[in-house]
Amino acid sequence: MTLLQLIARADERGLATSGVACLDRLLPPPEAGDDPEPLRPLWAACESGADWAGRLDAVHAVLEGPAGSDATAARVRALLGSAPRDFGAEPLRAWADACSVLALEVHREFDVPAGDGGGTSGHRDGGAAHAGPLAAGEVHRQTEILESLAETTGAAGLRRALDLSTEGRRVLRAVVSRRARGRGRAGDASLR
Repeated sequence: MTLLQLIARADERGLATSGVACLDRLLPPPEAGDDPEPLRPLWAACESGADWAGRLDAVHAVLEGPAGSDATAARVRALLGSAPRDFGAEPLRAWADACSVLALEVHREFDVPAGDGGGTSGHRDGGAAHAGPLAAGEVHRQTEILESLAETTGAAGLRRALDLSTEGRRVLRAVVSRRARGRGRAGDASLR
């Protein structure tokens, strides 16, 4: 099944988790003293939607600080701000889809060659074979998260999604770091 088909069939748990996981991978490394996992409260709400709206507001407030000072972080904040307060499948579907698109756009930006392989919609509709390695890995990660959540209940599916997201965050940060070192200036490539 393609990523677009999985998003279309996912329940609220899968959609919320998928969206949070996409955004979690895009956050810049924390500054000294900042929370290393500012989206953690949202992860906890993904299972049942308990206090979803309140946790969204709290996370959005935390990210308004210095940890979110680059363009990608601003886009993450905007998506968190536009997240539906209603923990229902239909309101979450458009939001999870937007999170998926943003994650793929950022991965394509840092891919080798940069931005190669067509648009994000083609990647999400089964065309990941023509994507660069970073974007293809992101499509695979998003697909695996949604499949895992569809096949499991309870904390096991969420734990798997969190593990996959953490792996993806490390991969993206390593690529950004290598690119910055290769250019000799940290400001040339940044999630910050």
